[in-house]
This record gives sequence, structure tokens and C-alpha cells, in this order.
Amino acid sequence: MKKILACVAMATMALPAAAYDYGSTYDTYVGFRVHKNENLALSSDLGDGRTTTARDDSFGIGLTVGNRLTDHVKIEFETAYTGGDQEKYGTEYGVDIWSNMLNMYVYQQFGGAVEPYFGLGVGIAGLWGDAHGGGIDAASATADMSWSAMIGVNFALNARIDLNLGLKYQNYGDLEMHSGNLDIATEIDATEMYIGAVYKFGV
Repeated sequence: MKKILACVAMATMALPAAAYDYGSTYDTYVGFRVHKNENLALSSDLGDGRTTTARDDSFGIGLTVGNRLTDHVKIEFETAYTGGDQEKYGTEYGVDIWSNMLNMYVYQQFGGAVEPYFGLGVGIAGLWGDAHGGGIDAASATADMSWSAMIGVNFALNARIDLNLGLKYQNYGDLEMHSGNLDIATEIDATEMYIGAVYKFGV
């Protein structure tokens, strides 16, 4: 987490010096993001009071389309893939996630080029999970409600292109797996950093 905060702080200090006043009427945008999961966690209840958490640091990628509704509010649809796996106590846990989120951001623009923001998202995540080894042989898939909270900074590189840096916590939902008489209830969440770019256009 310290590495993430240091990277965002350095970018926040350095990039405004390279940005210019690019306020424009290009309110609609499309873009992409690369996510770095600093802690993708599969927290499992194995029954009889037994719990275990498998964690993985991995990457994901997402696509966005959004619109600037007012001088301080943006709304955005984001579809993204991420996943991870880790061995814990002789069992290999794995998950693939496809999330589809509606995000809303509140931001403050400075000089038309720098926009610190806070955002919340809600949506649906498709979850594909499995656990094998250590007496467990299970796999399952489901769709569940997902929510997220983001904080970051947007930089206008020119009138059309923005660079975006941020931190996000996302709860992807719950997955139920079964192995013989064993029911495995798993909550999946992640702490992530991301970097992305958008192209703005008028409609």
C-alpha cells in the first residue's frame, strides 16, 4: 500500500507541471484501464469454524465509457476482467472475474487540467472459482452484486486525451463451492491501483 501511495503522490506532484488548461466541451469519453491488484483476497469459510484466505497480486484490464454530467459530476460504465490464484495449506484456489460497474465520480477541476476525484460504483460481477488439492475438489460459477470505492486524479494531457491514476477497493461478491459434504463460502474482494487513458469527444 505504501508503494501505491508513493506512486500516486509522485504523479500528482509531477504531472500538473506538464499539463495545460485544456477545458473543453468534449464531455463524452471512451477509455481503458490497467489494474494492479495489490491484494486480491478469497476469504473462505470451510465450515466447522475453519476459515482460510488465499491472496494474490495480479493484473486486470478494463474498458470505460462515460459522460461529464456537470462541472463536478461524471457517470461511467466500466467492464473489466481480473483474476488470481494461490496455494494455501495444500489447496490451490483460483478465480476469474468479469465485472460490469456503473461508476459515479465527484471531482473538482483546477485550471481545466487537474481533477482530483472520489467515486463509488455498483454493478454485477461474474465469478468463476475453483479449489483443488488438500482433500478439496470444487468448482463453481455465479453472478453477484459488486460495489467499489475509488479515489484518484485525472490529468488533461490535451483537449482530447486524459490520463487517470487512482486507488480502488472493490468487493466482487460471494461464491459458493461444494466438495463432497464440504460447503465452501468465499467472499472475494481486492485493493487495486490503476492507470488509464480516455479519449474525449462531443456528441
